[in-house]
Amino acid sequence: MLQCRDLTVRIGRKKQTILQSANADFQPSTLNAVIGPSGCGKTTLVKAMLGILPAKGEVYFGGQRVASPRELVGQVGFTPQFTIAHKPLTVREVLAYALRLNVAGAQTRKERLEWVLNTIGLHDHQAKKVGSLSGGQLRRLGLGLELTNDPACMVCDEVTSGLDPTSEDHILALLRNLVQEQDKTFLCIIHNLAKLDQFDSITVVHHGNVIFQGHLEALLEYFGIDDALQLYGVLHSQSLEYWTDLWAKYGSSEQITSVPQAEVHLAESSRPWMLSQFLTLFFRRLQLFFRDFGQIFLTLAITFGFPCMVVIFALDGLPQVKGMALQPTGNLLETLQDQGRYKMEAVQTGSLVTSLIMFQVILLTLMGSNTGAREIASERDLYEKERLNGLRPSAYALSKILFTSLIAVGQGVWMMLFVKFICGFPGSFLPQGIALGMTCLAMTSVCLGISSLAGSSEKASLLSVYLVGFQLPLSGVVLALPDQLIWITRPFISAYWGWAGYLQSMKETRFWDAFREMDEGFVASPELSTVVLGIHVLGGCILIFLGCQRRAWR
Repeated sequence: MLQCRDLTVRIGRKKQTILQSANADFQPSTLNAVIGPSGCGKTTLVKAMLGILPAKGEVYFGGQRVASPRELVGQVGFTPQFTIAHKPLTVREVLAYALRLNVAGAQTRKERLEWVLNTIGLHDHQAKKVGSLSGGQLRRLGLGLELTNDPACMVCDEVTSGLDPTSEDHILALLRNLVQEQDKTFLCIIHNLAKLDQFDSITVVHHGNVIFQGHLEALLEYFGIDDALQLYGVLHSQSLEYWTDLWAKYGSSEQITSVPQAEVHLAESSRPWMLSQFLTLFFRRLQLFFRDFGQIFLTLAITFGFPCMVVIFALDGLPQVKGMALQPTGNLLETLQDQGRYKMEAVQTGSLVTSLIMFQVILLTLMGSNTGAREIASERDLYEKERLNGLRPSAYALSKILFTSLIAVGQGVWMMLFVKFICGFPGSFLPQGIALGMTCLAMTSVCLGISSLAGSSEKASLLSVYLVGFQLPLSGVVLALPDQLIWITRPFISAYWGWAGYLQSMKETRFWDAFREMDEGFVASPELSTVVLGIHVLGGCILIFLGCQRRAWR
């Protein structure tokens, strides 16, 4: 069913070999154990066969050489050691979403959902949330997620590890039942050598080498032991060269013969369209958002709290700001000049207004960082798992872009409306809303791109915070920068363009005159600011798609 020839995996700059010229055969409709000491390469072997890890060598499925991991979609499932599913969702919802991502046809999905629930024994627990399941139930759910594709072969990475003996027996009985009644083939990485009598074939991996394949009786005879529990002691009693030479002499594999492809092959045309997967992911993300009260509270707190902070810092200057806003253009200069206060009040008011605009912009970049930084990195393993089952990277990337964009634009527009009404800033709503909304959207997109490329959510958050920290000093608005440096850094600083676009919308008001009393330098127009911020958004989206395209299974 699934076979490999001369499979080698090397990692790192020094190309350290962690799997060496592995040959293995796993026959159809069998329950296979893959065993070996910790760190010996068991998981590396199965991940290399599935294309999760880059490897040299050949992999065969159904007697046909596998040219790309995409050819195994729908035919070989992978159940990781720990079930990867969203904890706020119920068992039924998790399985239903998996079906909507993997299987076309509403009636087919409905029938298969009931079959999977009954097969894994969770029909009576389908309304439970994933976060409340026991260890054994989580392992059953992990198997159920793979069964939604109805694959002919399934790889289970330590599916019984950490379970009590009763739960372990139940899982193995479930696998045996699927072998006998559904003609499934299972490759199970296990640690409990006492359970080897329940498997049809055993594969022993030692220091990155396959050194034995056969049934339990053959294993006992080959290694000269009476009990499988003695195996690892015997392995360590001889050198690796001894075992590899012995297997090369007595365990040469038979030649691969061509056999028909499995009848359960799920053709690419029968899978849901990209648009269908995109909508499924988007609505699942919305459901998760509204069930996560912590995330709702944090989002609302910063959305409503940050504008209040701007107003608090503006309180002392509000009478002066509103007074300037209400005076006619033609009389202000004459009045203030006559009173001898123009220069002082203009500088103070201009400084206050520009500072408040920059404060809004910086807070919005922080909001964008909070929205995008952890969005992909925190569920990378789930994404990679669903991608193995046929999820299109473009559908995933677009669902994340839409979800975070809605939040970002909403936060930017709300910031503009709240501060504008309280502080009495003049100017058109449209350019100001675009300036703040695009600023938040630009930072959100870039941080989402960082999230798709980072190795962990912690790294993504740290890099995003650093990016926000550079916005104020490198904008050149508050702190003076050398002229040569300003135009090197400024094109990449979203905060400057949001600030400039907002400030220029006041060009026909007294605030602009007040600002010009203290600064006669270049200020980008709202149109130019929007274009540059749009380029930032586009750059972030490119990073997102690149990050989602690359494989980063941890």
